[in-house]
Amino acid sequence: MRNLRGKEKVIRSTTVLAIRRGEEAVIAGDGQVTLGDTVMKTNARKVRTMYDGEVLAGFAGTSADAFTLFEKFEAKLDEYKGNLMRSAVELAKDWRTDKILRHLEALLIVCDQKTMLVISGTGDVIEPDDGIIAIGSGGPYALAAAKAMLKFTDLPLRRIAEEAIKLAADICIFTNSHIMIESLPRENNGLEEKNG
Repeated sequence: MRNLRGKEKVIRSTTVLAIRRGEEAVIAGDGQVTLGDTVMKTNARKVRTMYDGEVLAGFAGTSADAFTLFEKFEAKLDEYKGNLMRSAVELAKDWRTDKILRHLEALLIVCDQKTMLVISGTGDVIEPDDGIIAIGSGGPYALAAAKAMLKFTDLPLRRIAEEAIKLAADICIFTNSHIMIESLPRENNGLEEKNG
């Protein structure tokens, strides 16, 4: 992602991980919000459900921008009757071409029980090959940990996501171990919070 001066903009200050296996999906995020080098909040909610609990979403980037994008994506889901791919493509088009939206700095992960996508402001809509993706500064660490656990264990997806974010929090200074997890199909009616 590039900023107004054409330089590469690094999305950091978080870790969000999504995993899908069969028709089960989880999305987990840490709770840390930083401003520069200072921790401003430890329990921010970076993951949520949408479209009556049928879609999971998580963000990395500036909070205000992410909330705007969540709202726009929810509107697309309503407009296209829950069609995740169509909604994502339409959001990416708007995000890239709209005079205001194109300045938003964030990445979104969205998924349902069949599809998982990363959406960016450069018009990218990317579906991972293996049903696992992570964004944010701790994303590569969480991704590597989750891939290893998926390959070598039979742990439930929620547990894999939790442990992967914890490992990222041990490495990435912009990630903490206040973990929030949402899942499909819905296992409980509320957001599960884990403090490590």
